[in-house]
Amino acid sequence: MSEDRTSVTGQISVVTGAASGIGRASAVLLASRGAHVVALDVNEAGLKAVVDEIKSNGGSASYNLFDLGSEENVRTTIKAIEKEHGHIDSLVNAGGITGPTGVQTEDITWDQFLKPLTIDLFGAIWITQAVMPLMKERKYGRIVQVVSIAGKEGNPGMSPYNTAKAGLIGYVKGVAKEAAASGVVINSLAPAVIRTAINENTTEDTMKYMISRIPMGRIGESEEVAEMIAFMASPACSFTTGFTFDVSGGRATY
Repeated sequence: MSEDRTSVTGQISVVTGAASGIGRASAVLLASRGAHVVALDVNEAGLKAVVDEIKSNGGSASYNLFDLGSEENVRTTIKAIEKEHGHIDSLVNAGGITGPTGVQTEDITWDQFLKPLTIDLFGAIWITQAVMPLMKERKYGRIVQVVSIAGKEGNPGMSPYNTAKAGLIGYVKGVAKEAAASGVVINSLAPAVIRTAINENTTEDTMKYMISRIPMGRIGESEEVAEMIAFMASPACSFTTGFTFDVSGGRATY
């Protein structure tokens, strides 16, 4: 019988943004496929709920309160996970915010611009820097950065978010080449609009625009995105690195 390379049995999988949406769906799916999931988020109630759900289904999980917008917290949390578990096999970075939506770029203050950059881009860089040495030492690792179709095509009225996600796509491409011979694979995933809490404050006009761009004519579901992430975080994703996968209902143009 051939080996199931999509299995993550016995692996330590760190998932940011795990209290809701894509992060939560990914945590649940990875746990169902055998990983011990370390769930990270600022929302403790949501973290407790996802860990309880995983354990009630026979899976293994724990959680840490976590702030992707704090470099110190990112680095100390990863060190704590390493100390407890000895290693990290995969990182799924699904945490993030949208920032202002439906706002022309000249009307956005620098503080409003900087917050999405700090969380969505700088936080992604900090956590990659933190896990990379651990993975290189063991000559194995899978890093998944959840970006957005906005980072490829841009959405009007969302310039901070577009900038952060486009920057992260570029960061992943370069880091992938650095790490290509080390056994560490890093890719990004660009969903179109997905039914998650992150879109609760998105303006109606922006939502209509985003859905109008999707040939399937609907928004995606977190569970659909999680299926792609589970592959990207598994041993099966072994000869693809620096790539941006799409879950966009046909919207993607490259």
